[in-house]
Amino acid sequence: MTLSKYSKRPKSELVILKGRYEIYNLKENPFPTYPFISQNSNDARSNGNIYEPSIRQQEYKLIEDNFFKVPQSDSNHFRLGYIIDTSYIGRGNGKSAFLVNTQKNINQDFALSISNELNKCFAITVVPEASGRTKTFESFVELIVQYIFASNFIEDSLISLRLEAIMELSKNFDIDKYFSNEVDLKSKLKSPDWYLENGIDFKVVLQHILSNPYLRGLPQSFRIFLSDSLSQIVEQGHFEEYYKTLKPGKSKLEFVFTHLVNLFLAAGFNGAYIFVDDFERIPDFQSERQKKDFALELRTCLFDGLYTNSKVGFYNFILVLHAGVPRLIQSAWEQSGLDMRAPISFEGTAKNIIRFDKIKQQDALPLVQKYIQAYRIHEESIDKLYPFTEESITKIAELSDYNASKIIKMAYDVLENAVDSKVEVISLDFLLTNYDYNNLATL
Repeated sequence: MTLSKYSKRPKSELVILKGRYEIYNLKENPFPTYPFISQNSNDARSNGNIYEPSIRQQEYKLIEDNFFKVPQSDSNHFRLGYIIDTSYIGRGNGKSAFLVNTQKNINQDFALSISNELNKCFAITVVPEASGRTKTFESFVELIVQYIFASNFIEDSLISLRLEAIMELSKNFDIDKYFSNEVDLKSKLKSPDWYLENGIDFKVVLQHILSNPYLRGLPQSFRIFLSDSLSQIVEQGHFEEYYKTLKPGKSKLEFVFTHLVNLFLAAGFNGAYIFVDDFERIPDFQSERQKKDFALELRTCLFDGLYTNSKVGFYNFILVLHAGVPRLIQSAWEQSGLDMRAPISFEGTAKNIIRFDKIKQQDALPLVQKYIQAYRIHEESIDKLYPFTEESITKIAELSDYNASKIIKMAYDVLENAVDSKVEVISLDFLLTNYDYNNLATL
């Protein structure tokens, strides 16, 4: 065996090819293949992380002024609102992306900065199944509970209760001395060893928590899950197991609209925003009687019942409706009296309704640019729309009838075509001569 094998190189050398989209200074095609939001996706193109807030600045200001900034302590604050699409151009007008990013704005500090610390609220976005499974009010509540559990706000509440108790029992307790960040805080307050190492009597902490007035009136079957000990510190999973033992109907409704609300109030929250995306998936499968029953139960839980939620207006429901959906439920809303509490008609100046018009021509440029910039290889001083031109994007928006999803889908297809054709710039002429307009019909 010769040692020369270590010094010799092959006579044929590999040719390092450029990436498929590198000619346009792009890592990948920046547009999603399927232009609709999926919150659980890891792809930024599909989960709402690529978002241009300026496009929906007006709608956000309305929902902020009419909901988020209004004190939850105001008995007249809106408990039921609507985001209503005013166009009939189909799905994809940007409502889901709007919800994802509105929810993020709220949850980053529980709406404290948005409301000037008047409110401490969390937000979740609920999406009914397309199959029609969420047809009754009971199944709707079941879906809400699943999202509440998945959001971990019960866990956050337990941590808040323990931290507040420790700080009130130890007046000189320095939070920055014991916890380096949020993850560290949550980890330590769930650890029996941490309490023992720092000489904190956990039983005293528990007694202080249970003395909270919001928790005193809860049934023992619920309170026992707060009466944890160092041998088994209660976590959110215990509440999930407890919920499974409850009988359908009144017991589960009380858990959601009284017991959980009391727990959240005890932990310092004074409200929550529940966005219901694609709400039409519920009435689409309901009979007229089922629509009325649903509306009656919603009214009871939000306004007129004996639940804690009915008395304080903790949950604020915001239903997201496509064009035409209001008329599907208008009669049920009127018969149940819910329309008197939360009008669903555009007539008048109802502040609980946020109109969602289709985007304008000038919005198409920042929309496309946001996706392109997210996938640039190098931040060079080139046209921020490159390889597109303003004229080609304007035409894409026009051909897409200013539907955000169709614009993104068309941009994806045109870019793929341009790469295959090896053109330097996606001009208006290239667009008009190379795009298959039948693709838009599939959305």
